[in-house]
Amino acid sequence: MTRTEERRDLALATAGVQLRAAGDDTTMQGFDGHAAVFNSRTAIGNPLTWGFYEEIAPGAFTKTLAEGDARFLVDHDTRLVVSRVSGNSLRLAQDQVGLAVDADLDARLSYVNDLVINLDNRNITGMSFGFRTIKDDWETVEVETVDGAKVEAELRILREVQLFEVSAVTFPAYEETDAGLRSVGVALAARGDSAAFDRRAAYRPELNDFRREPDRASTRGSDATQPGETTGGRQAMRMKALSARYSLAL
Repeated sequence: MTRTEERRDLALATAGVQLRAAGDDTTMQGFDGHAAVFNSRTAIGNPLTWGFYEEIAPGAFTKTLAEGDARFLVDHDTRLVVSRVSGNSLRLAQDQVGLAVDADLDARLSYVNDLVINLDNRNITGMSFGFRTIKDDWETVEVETVDGAKVEAELRILREVQLFEVSAVTFPAYEETDAGLRSVGVALAARGDSAAFDRRAAYRPELNDFRREPDRASTRGSDATQPGETTGGRQAMRMKALSARYSLAL
């Protein structure tokens, strides 16, 4: 995963995952659920110290669904491709809830059969999606702590993202401190705000590992260098390779 790619997770209960029968075809089953939910506030790290809250705005996937060729994976592993948009085995859409996933599960693939069993046995505990931020907004919100105090925190609203894949995952990322730290670091790098980094690095100095040189274009258009990216070198090459792999334009 490149430094600018992010991941966000949902528990299976929130994702509303269901397996469906496939009629007379014993080799096929279906999978329905959501990989993302709109307007649902999620804590990324500790929002009162080194993290923030985040929401996904309705319509955030509009452009990427029209142009992209996302895959459905197991645990973000590109070797475990369950279905694919261009193969007509994966259908992604935005509904009133969020990013809806409708996938065909071909049991001729041994790992797909394993996925079905793990879903039945509740060994797979979440859904996730891998993306790159194209446009986001940050604002200050007031929240109430457990002792009733009113404090300010930052809220990130994802307005437009570039979707690479959706995954069924064994461990939702925010059960792991390192994954939460990385999520905050990548988001701050994309934001490109040194003061925001400084505030959080006072609590978690490890976040300084995600700082980038401020080599950025002055606009945020589709052809401009995005905050957190460099205009050349290894990072640009990696982003081009990732986009080529998923048939997505940079």
